[in-house]
Amino acid sequence: MAQDPQQTIRELKDLVVAYAKQETVDELRGMGRYVGFGLAGAVLLGTGIAMLALGGLRALQTETGDAFTGDWSWAPYGIVVAALLVLAMLSWWARGKRRART
Repeated sequence: MAQDPQQTIRELKDLVVAYAKQETVDELRGMGRYVGFGLAGAVLLGTGIAMLALGGLRALQTETGDAFTGDWSWAPYGIVVAALLVLAMLSWWARGKRRART
């Protein structure tokens, strides 16, 4: 025997709502956690690289004696910026290699 059409429609609506929640809300929660860990890692990595760059700059300024004084006082900054650019280029190149493999 056929059921009440209104009950069938209610069940269909409940089924569609449950499916939509399963496929969207649960997936967004998982993705939010993934994005959160990614952002936390990026902040920590960026802070670490900044600290290493600052340490390298201070080492160049203090440990090289009179090599970078006077007209050459800008050189430690240029060396650190060049090193950071090389590091950025290497990471971009490695990212491209990884993307090409997949």
